[in-house]
Amino acid sequence: MSDLSLTPAIATTIFVIACLSGYQYRRVWKAEGPRWQLWLFGLIAACGILTVGFLPMQTP
Repeated sequence: MSDLSLTPAIATTIFVIACLSGYQYRRVWKAEGPRWQLWLFGLIAACGILTVGFLPMQTP
């Protein structure tokens, strides 16, 4: 078992946070909101999706 692996619960949590951040990114973008919010939500969403996509999940 690798030290860098995700449990299913942690992976699900990260995915949900990434999805909510992506939704918030889209809301700020369509409202032409502050750029710092675009960067914040975009980075959170991107890091979450990349983490879930590239780190392996633990298997029993």
